Amino acid sequence: MPIYNSSEEFFIEIAKSADLCFKPLKHSVLNNQTIEKYDFNILDFNEIILKIECRNTDGVRCSENDLDLEIFRSGDELNIILSWHSFPLKPILWQGKHSLWMDANTGKRTTAPVDGVKLEAFSRRLRSKFSFLILD
Repeated sequence: MPIYNSSEEFFIEIAKSADLCFKPLKHSVLNNQTIEKYDFNILDFNEIILKIECRNTDGVRCSENDLDLEIFRSGDELNIILSWHSFPLKPILWQGKHSLWMDANTGKRTTAPVDGVKLEAFSRRLRSKFSFLILD
């Protein structure tokens, strides 16, 4: 079981996963809430909300590929919600045991968008990597 001693280590693992799933793009993770840089205990969280920023291989920002990421617990399950930061009307991915795409306006189930396969792979990777977070 990996232990993350700082929020930076945790964010780096998320960015590495994004780099792998969305090749050749490069990613960085921004904290949208107060998570202390030091004295970080990832096991004591209810909800983590982050922004994943994207750049091409030349370092040029590709803001159309930025993602909003929410990681939270629901009972004994780790859940992930992914959405496109610049496109609030595109479907939202809810990843628990299974992938579920939701309409951004109504919250009702919808079909996956054309580019949804990579998001599903990314969310499954994160869920697998951080599944230890739900352990007591």
